[in-house]
Amino acid sequence: MTTTAAPLAAAPGATAPTTPLLWPAVFILMWSTGYVAGKLGLPYAGPFTLLFLRFGVAAAVLLVVALATRAPWPRTARQWLHVVVVGLLIQALQFSGLYAGLALGVSAGVSAVIVGLMPVCTALGAVVFLGERIGLRQVIGLTLGLAGVALVVAHKLGGGGGVAGHLAVGLALLGITAGTLYQKKFCAGMDLRSGGAIQLGASTLVVGVLGAWQEGLAVQWTPALVGASLWLSLVNSIGAVSVMFVLLRRGEASRVASLFYLIPAVTAVMGYAVLGETLTVWQGVGVGVSAAGVYLATRRE
Repeated sequence: MTTTAAPLAAAPGATAPTTPLLWPAVFILMWSTGYVAGKLGLPYAGPFTLLFLRFGVAAAVLLVVALATRAPWPRTARQWLHVVVVGLLIQALQFSGLYAGLALGVSAGVSAVIVGLMPVCTALGAVVFLGERIGLRQVIGLTLGLAGVALVVAHKLGGGGGVAGHLAVGLALLGITAGTLYQKKFCAGMDLRSGGAIQLGASTLVVGVLGAWQEGLAVQWTPALVGASLWLSLVNSIGAVSVMFVLLRRGEASRVASLFYLIPAVTAVMGYAVLGETLTVWQGVGVGVSAAGVYLATRRE
């Protein structure tokens, strides 16, 4: 029999607004910008070094906020451990695996398809570990969402990366899936300020060691790198992850995970607008299919 740790104190005012579509829309937009910002920053720093900057700045900001606002901290060693585990899974393992896979030659399209399996994996895990139920409508929605992801990234599919690269991206999928389920089960009431500082601090240590070992933490300081690092720290590591945790408090893990189906589609649109990447008709169709799938998967009976 499994037991759930006592929830950590929730941040004052850390409740979702009454508008049902506001938080999901904010989450999708925030998370999608991370791919664009990462692409802008990677020419000037290695993947682990960029993550070190991203996590380090975000951890420092949240630590100052937590101390200034007297946020509650975990009361027991077990609660500390739960918070650290979530951070290492969602932050360190997910993004280290993803960036390492890209560096080893795995295409962005293949990476998106692999990580795009996250809603299906989370839905299955939620049934097994959280006792959630999935209806026929949600199954259809998850299937449509996966089909939409495939349409969006199909033109980017290609070889390269080898076994090591694909295993690295598989670790990213494991990190975001396991982290989502673990957060829902053990840290649903985590204070977003102190908890975020702990998670990002632990992740900073891990990627810092990897960055020093693989890249010497070499950085070419440019306005693009500074801007990308600040955006990744404040908007993605703090904003997007915090919104995801709020959504997990309010709903089932499988429904929240289905939102990830829209991220490749929104990212493709942002890449077209910001980076000048191509946007095909089939990608537009994929956006619509993904949106329909997410609607079905998240709609309440």
